[in-house]
Order: sequence, then structure tokens, then C-alpha cells
Amino acid sequence: MKFAQLIGGEWVEASDGGWWDLVDPGRGEVVDRVPFGGAEDARRAIDAAAEALYTWADTNPYERADILHRAADLLVERADEYAVVTTEESGKPLAQSRAEWLSAPNYLRFAAEEAKRAGGRLIPARARGRRIDVTYRPVGVVGVITAWNFPVYNPNRATSSALAAGCTVVIRPSEYTPRSAMLYAAALVDAGVPPGVVNVINGRPLEMADVMMADPRVRKVAFTGSVETGKSLLAKASQTVTRLSLELGGNAPVIVLDDVDPEEVAAGGVVAKNRNGGQVCIAPQRFYVHASLAEEFTRAAAAANEKERLGHGLAPDTTVGPLINHDQLERVTRIVDQTVDAGATVVTGGRREESPGFFYRPTVLTDVPPDAPACTEEIFGPVMPVIPFDDVDAAVEWANSTEHGLAAFVWTHRLEQAHRISERLEYGLVGINDWYPVTPEAPFGGFKQSGIGRESGMEGLYEYLEVKTRYWGGIR
Repeated sequence: MKFAQLIGGEWVEASDGGWWDLVDPGRGEVVDRVPFGGAEDARRAIDAAAEALYTWADTNPYERADILHRAADLLVERADEYAVVTTEESGKPLAQSRAEWLSAPNYLRFAAEEAKRAGGRLIPARARGRRIDVTYRPVGVVGVITAWNFPVYNPNRATSSALAAGCTVVIRPSEYTPRSAMLYAAALVDAGVPPGVVNVINGRPLEMADVMMADPRVRKVAFTGSVETGKSLLAKASQTVTRLSLELGGNAPVIVLDDVDPEEVAAGGVVAKNRNGGQVCIAPQRFYVHASLAEEFTRAAAAANEKERLGHGLAPDTTVGPLINHDQLERVTRIVDQTVDAGATVVTGGRREESPGFFYRPTVLTDVPPDAPACTEEIFGPVMPVIPFDDVDAAVEWANSTEHGLAAFVWTHRLEQAHRISERLEYGLVGINDWYPVTPEAPFGGFKQSGIGRESGMEGLYEYLEVKTRYWGGIR
């Protein structure tokens, strides 16, 4: 496939002829050149989506579902081929890229079937001769602005629900991982999505976002990214009353009680922490471990980290790939260095790898002050701070002492403790003896500054529907 923007059913270059040198983060070298445009490309894509909207919205949901199921089949067939492209641009190990592509069909299939059940309801009226019904209509054109860490999952999570609901979509993927979104859109086109229903643009992020936020035809924007950018979008949405779904990252605490096997929990925590190089919004970050287990847990976590194989994502024995770019490598290095300067101890790792790629060694830290950057900032890297506790209430208070509220984790075999702690945690997702609280059939989203709205599940579908209430009078 020639990688290009998809606008109105056509694969096109940037309107101003711009290009972006795409870097393989595992090698630190350019692997491809892709179109890189700006405001004009965003306007053209919105024009195409607006033109296609009413035909797609009036398409029978069963017909829309058939197309989404065909797209799901194509993604399964092409997963091995597409995974190589995703690894080249994101750096994640090939097995993880393939798993990401194989998860995408599940979201398409769930949304396709859920849309068939969004039928509204009849409300009994208190006045004689009146009927009241509630129906749902697509929101309209949807802008989808996504991050680089999951270049398939992030756009698909929003697009699958939006398309199933009858909306048309303009996807603006990260410039660091645009080809995965282009491949995803190609599968939808090949499955029969009409021209203009799905569009993919790549270019200057601020310009494109400003066009989306200013255009009244764009009724909703789904954004995955930083808190700062999310706040900026909120300010702009206030001018046009554009609906937003925001997924703004996390700082996930883990509370490990004294009744679990510390070696087993540590081993699972290392795998979850280091997935995608730690660049996962729901990755466990702050490990609050009961003092009676802390030493054994730390030793087991260090041993598991030392067994990880750092390398290029296409190498068959790689378990941890690079960070996405030099800026992210610098950021993780700063967080660890400043945490150590504040009094923390490096048990293993704690340094970048000498390589042309952007590699940081899997790291375990102890003696971490509660106000150190490794506790207060979202690390987005393979770094595990371990903090002992004696009092469960104090651990819960520490866990909640952040404006992030996406995911949290509790490890215990005592039901009453699991229930009590999970109720008190101020997070939208809580994994209880489970490291991966995400699935197509359940809502995904956070509390506090981790975001607004929900994706996936039936709640995710209804994010892309408007409620219309009709009052019928004069009925005898």
C-alpha cells in the first residue's frame, strides 16, 4: 500500500505538498515518508465527512453492521502483515502489535451488534391523547485525534462506535504512527464503507485540531493524549459547544495486600508495567506493597526485570522495545534521575541503553519519597517505584493523592478488603487481581483529570448518539 491521506474515498498527498520523515524508534532512523499537511487537509476531510453523513446515518444499522463485520474479518486476515508496520513505527514488540490488530475486530463486532439494539423507547403519557417516544440519531461528523502508544486501538475504540452509530469520521492519528491508521482505514474501505464516511489526515496537530474545533459540522471530538491538550480542547469546545470524549492518561496505583504471593504478583506486574515499554495509560505505576511483603516483592520484581530482553520490536526474542522518540527517552531519564536525587534507590536498571534507538532499561526503585516525580508524574516508561505501607487506609489515601483517575489495581484474596478498597479508589477502572481492565464490552474512561466520557461498551456507543424526544398530540 502507498501510505497517504484518505479524504472522500481517495488516497491523496498533503494539499501543501508537505512530508513527514517517519522514524523507527528501535533504530533511530527514517523508515518512510508520509504526507504531512495542515488546516486545508482537515477542512477537505470534514467537507467529505459532512457530505457523506446523511446517507450513512440513514443506512439500516444491520447494513452498517455487515460492513463492520467484513472489516473485522479483513483485519484478522491482515494482522500479520499490518503488525510489522505498527512495530516499525511504534517500536513495540511484534507479538504486541499483532495482538493489537487482533483486538480491533472485537471492538468493531461489539459496536456493530450493539447498534442494532439502540432502539429507543415509548413513554406512557399522563395526558389523554398524547404519545411520547424517545429515539436516537447519530451525533454527526466526529473528529478522532489519537496518541501514538496504541496506533490501532486508540482510533478504533472511537471509530468503531461512531461508525456503528451512523456517524462519519475524520481520524487524525499521531504523526509518529500514522501508517497504522491508514491501514485500518484501508480495511474499512475494502469492506465497503462508502467514500467520505472514514477519512484519515496527517499533519500539523494544532492546525488540524483547531479546524475541527471551529467547524460547527464537527459535533463531537474524541481525543486521546495529554491533560494539557485536553484542557485546551475544552476551552475551544466552549466556543462551539462541541461534545468531547477525553482520555488524558493516568498514574495508576497498585495496592498489594499481605495475603498474596509476592513473587507471583511481582512477575505479573512486571509484564503489565513493561508492556509497550511502559507507554500504556492504564499501566500500573505506583506499587504500594504491604511492608511484610515489600522486600520479597522488590527482589522478585528486580529479577523479573533483569530477564526482560530489550531490543528492536522485530527481533524474535525482544520483550521490551524502545520508547517512541528522543523526547520521551529524555523525559523518563529526567523522572528517574530526579527521583534518585530525592532519595530513591535504584535496584535494577535506572539508565538508558547505549543504542541509536530510544531504549531505557527496565527499572525498579525503592525508598521513593511520596512527592518524587516517579510518584507524582505519569512516567510512561518501564519504571517501577515500590513503596511499602503498614496501614491500608494510608495506602488508599496515597493512591488517591493525584488528579489522575484512570486505572487502579488491588491485589488481595480477602473479599471484604477488595470490595472496601475498590469502592474508595477514585478511578474509573479498577482491576481486582487483574492487570488488564479493558475489553470491548465494558466502558473505558477515567475520573478527575483523566478524562470525560466513556469509550467501548454500550456507554461508548451512546456517546455518539443524540437523544430525540417526540410528543404526539391529538391521538384518539
